[in-house]
Amino acid sequence: MAADDEKQAREVEETTGSEAPAEGADEPTKAGEEEDTGAQIAPIVTLQEVAVSTGEEDEDVLIDMKAKLYRFDKEGTQWKERGVGQVKILEHKTTRKVRLLMRQNRTLKICANHMVTAATQLQEHAGSDKSWIWHARDYSDGELKEELFCMRFGSVESAQKFKDVYEAAQEKVSSKTEEKDEEADATADLLQNLKVEPKTDKVDVPEETNTGTKAA
Repeated sequence: MAADDEKQAREVEETTGSEAPAEGADEPTKAGEEEDTGAQIAPIVTLQEVAVSTGEEDEDVLIDMKAKLYRFDKEGTQWKERGVGQVKILEHKTTRKVRLLMRQNRTLKICANHMVTAATQLQEHAGSDKSWIWHARDYSDGELKEELFCMRFGSVESAQKFKDVYEAAQEKVSSKTEEKDEEADATADLLQNLKVEPKTDKVDVPEETNTGTKAA
């Protein structure tokens, strides 16, 4: 039996090879692994960075908060969710006009975009101290439309903070409107008091002279 076992061992060694691989020899690549050749492949198309304009570059952010927006569907006589996202109150750096802008999360689609005026008064939504409702001429769909909005915040504190900034912006806009009205009235008074007399240019007309002619 020992002779048979020794014979089988020799056969296995002859088949598989009993010597260890030489030092520095390349080991076979494992299945499923990519061999690193060190070659660098240049991209076929080179993409350039493109600056994306949001339309908010010339505006200062007065407030930026997370909220959920609803709009009232007149035909269905019910509230419909408009989106969840970030609502901002923005003031233009040059004109000082103020607007409300809200974009949906992820898609960044505009779901509210209207000017803040004295007419857009916030009112507390019945049954909730974390929500406000108001009317506005909205431009989020690319055309001006009368909308009734309802905005809900995560806490009472957030809702109150939004209202404080919103009403402060309203006062600022109203005061500027009054100043413009006063300037317009003052200009109108000056124009009424200004008298322009027509200017007439005198032209010297040569006097007629009687010239006698002698007969030939």
